[in-house]
Amino acid sequence: MQRRSLLLSAAALAAPAARAQPDKPPLRILVGFPPGGSADTIARLLAEKLPAQLGGQGVVVDNKPGAAGRIAIDQLKNAAPDGNTVIVMPSGPVVLFPHVFRKLNYDPNKDLAPISQLAGFPFCIVSGPKSNVKTVPEMLAKAKADPSTATFGSSGNGTVPHFLGLMIGDAAGVPFQHVPYQGGAPAMTALLGGHIGYNVDVLTESLEQHRAGKVRIIAVSGATRAQQVPEVPTLREQGVAMDATAWFAMYGPGALPPAAAQRLSSAVQAAMKDAGFQSRLAALGLDSIGSTPEQLAAVQRADFAKWEKPVKASGYQAD
Repeated sequence: MQRRSLLLSAAALAAPAARAQPDKPPLRILVGFPPGGSADTIARLLAEKLPAQLGGQGVVVDNKPGAAGRIAIDQLKNAAPDGNTVIVMPSGPVVLFPHVFRKLNYDPNKDLAPISQLAGFPFCIVSGPKSNVKTVPEMLAKAKADPSTATFGSSGNGTVPHFLGLMIGDAAGVPFQHVPYQGGAPAMTALLGGHIGYNVDVLTESLEQHRAGKVRIIAVSGATRAQQVPEVPTLREQGVAMDATAWFAMYGPGALPPAAAQRLSSAVQAAMKDAGFQSRLAALGLDSIGSTPEQLAAVQRADFAKWEKPVKASGYQAD
């Protein structure tokens, strides 16, 4: 998702944050990815709206890309817990990476203080022109009859799509073979070329080709149907008893006082009630959430537990 070119104006992406109060440093929002991705765009939307909720305190976005966001997390971990440094990040580093990587430079339960969940998004299962499959039951029946068709691509090893595809196969008793690519675009090229039968991807990454009739989205992974493709049923509706979504959230340094976390959370939730904020998230295929620190911590614990079994079952680990 973070690699996607977004539908915001260049002015919005480059807009400086509101002028900081002379006696108070600006709130620094770290982003572990380059400008233009979803995490960056959410951070910049917050930079526009938060000053009014923080008594005029300025907000700046500081991009620290690299290592799938882990460089920015390291910066946050070492920042002063004074409420002036936070991070906007996807859920993978806190619910998936601890299972995937043998060594991490942070402990998500000690080095990161939950502030607010921001936005969520589903994944999708995409059928290519070679498979010509229209439903999940059809995909599974075809795979059982001919295991050579049971190949799916993803944006890379150790990602949610990687493990989601394996989970679908396991739930149906079909040994799907994962084919990793260096990003969603190469995976889509392989699907269009018939090199793989299916893709598991972030929903918005496949919409253009789906709407053009070049591929078919046959399922979405959320608990409910996605507003972008309301005609496409969920996995559960098609007999696969699972759902999986990812999300973006704001965290502070691990030692951030609870009162400071609550203050920032309240400001974030108020900013996200803005209709313009919500419509701009929707244009990116994101569902606006907003939560308390306690609610974010609960979601993090649940998703961490959800991904432990499939990651271990896959046998995959990274250094």
